[in-house]
Amino acid sequence: MASKTPRRQTGRRSKWAAAALIGVGLLLTGGIYAGASAAMASTSSTDTASTLTVEDGKKLFQANCATCHGLDLEGTADGPSLYGVGELSVEFQVATGRMPLQAQGPQAPQKAPQFTEDQIKAMAAWVQSEAPGPTYPDEEILDGGGNLTEGAELFRINCAMCHNVAAAGGALTEGKYAPALTKTSPLHIYAAMVTGPQNMPVFNNMTITPDEKRDIISSLMYLQKSEPVGGFTLGSLGPVSEGLFIWIFGIGTLIGISVWITAKSN
Repeated sequence: MASKTPRRQTGRRSKWAAAALIGVGLLLTGGIYAGASAAMASTSSTDTASTLTVEDGKKLFQANCATCHGLDLEGTADGPSLYGVGELSVEFQVATGRMPLQAQGPQAPQKAPQFTEDQIKAMAAWVQSEAPGPTYPDEEILDGGGNLTEGAELFRINCAMCHNVAAAGGALTEGKYAPALTKTSPLHIYAAMVTGPQNMPVFNNMTITPDEKRDIISSLMYLQKSEPVGGFTLGSLGPVSEGLFIWIFGIGTLIGISVWITAKSN
């Protein structure tokens, strides 16, 4: 018998193999390039931000804020003077997005800031150099290590009538409102007490001492991290929202059960 020599099978590549290989290569190349570009951009932005000076802050202010507040902080018909407001007020207003103001209204709403942290600090430093005022507090005041019980009591006495006992905020007159403090940073809580933005009164060290401010901030920090007790918060609006919930869902459920029982008996 003649020996049969096995034939080598020549594989045939799919017409999509080359396209798939090219696609994978492009994806890998694009991913590596994007990662390298992001890393370089991050390093570049950090280096640039770290070199911002008071003079840079002046230029930023004159380009973005002087239209309303004046080139020399003297104020105009569209914005108040900034004499004596200090760097803490500038940091608060700009870092919370309240300034620059987009439109005139009863109250400047909080929104995403338009400047980087270093740009904000540069503008604040220039305002502080031209019109000194309240400045940043000691780190101890913002560390959350105060007396929680005393802080909660002080908050109820001095702040809860506007901000709500649960710090959920509340409505004021003429379209104004006290904002919620459930996500406010310790620095901005302190800045609000010291500078009195919007409709908030100024709580200087004679009204509320630095230690008492620390206690209030600590109690709010604890409130922000703690889980709500008792189930649904219903907006933390108190008996109004709770009563409405009972009437709509509680009484409605009872009526539905009564109708169902009557229908079954018939």
